[in-house]
Amino acid sequence: MPARSKGIGNLPSSRPFARIEDILENARAALDYTRGMTQADYVADRKTQDACERCLSRLSEAAVKLGAFAEERLPHHTWSGIRGIGNILRHDYDRVETVNIWDVITPDLPALVADIEVVLRSVPDTER
Repeated sequence: MPARSKGIGNLPSSRPFARIEDILENARAALDYTRGMTQADYVADRKTQDACERCLSRLSEAAVKLGAFAEERLPHHTWSGIRGIGNILRHDYDRVETVNIWDVITPDLPALVADIEVVLRSVPDTER
């Protein structure tokens, strides 16, 4: 019989800066995949949609693992929405509107990348 969950839920990562770097890597990838595209280009390109949705799923999972660390270090971002997009992509995938994903990538990710870069520059590599 499989072990039962103890109901602990998600515990914050013991390596929060590694999770921040995961978020940065996936946000940059989604931006790279869409560089030079218009919304119409994105809507017509299933491979790019799938790649970006995968990046957003990983980004979301890393945000879940960060716990309150995210809000403490990067308070100007909507972490509940960042965490929630992964659930939407996994569980409500049939209701995902492609233009809504585009609207997350284009205005939100550049600001998130810029803010994460500032945070990471302020922390010595030995503390990450």
